[in-house]
Amino acid sequence: MIQARKLAGLALSTMLLSCGIVRATTLKRMSVADLSRAAHAIVRARCVSISARWDAGEIWTFTTLDVEEIWKGTVPARITVRLIGGEAGNLKSTVSGVPRFDRGEELVLFLEKTSAGDFSVVSWVQGTFRITRERSTGSEIVTQDTAGFAVFDPASRRFQAAGIRNMRSSAFRELVAASVEAEQEKK
Repeated sequence: MIQARKLAGLALSTMLLSCGIVRATTLKRMSVADLSRAAHAIVRARCVSISARWDAGEIWTFTTLDVEEIWKGTVPARITVRLIGGEAGNLKSTVSGVPRFDRGEELVLFLEKTSAGDFSVVSWVQGTFRITRERSTGSEIVTQDTAGFAVFDPASRRFQAAGIRNMRSSAFRELVAASVEAEQEKK
């Protein structure tokens, strides 16, 4: 019995040592203007399909989106967004702060190009805005994923969950347009 415990302990120790370094996710708070500056493209899109697979030693989730409107930049009518993590076979990889999408869902995404030729989302949850409809009026509203995810605020030197919540879609569109326009004027 003691020998079995020693072997189990040795196996567990070996497994833990072979796992490698675990990295933490810390996102610095970005305003809509910051996101606009960092983005190659800003789109309103609808999620069409989702798949995950191994690529370069990591599990990645690939989301196909139909672009409904382009608010900045140039992108094709159908794009792929690559984000780290997902499920491949019996393995699941989860990275805090990485958004996940559902088929049929409408989004506004601040996109950056990847070296693989597809896109990623600028600052992950900060660059992800979900479009829903108010039950009472049917009006479109926008909520940023960071409304429920703590990011670091350098001004207060604390982690806080904050972001755009339940903003009318038209008001959000105007906010983004003003940020993109201000960026253009600086060039």
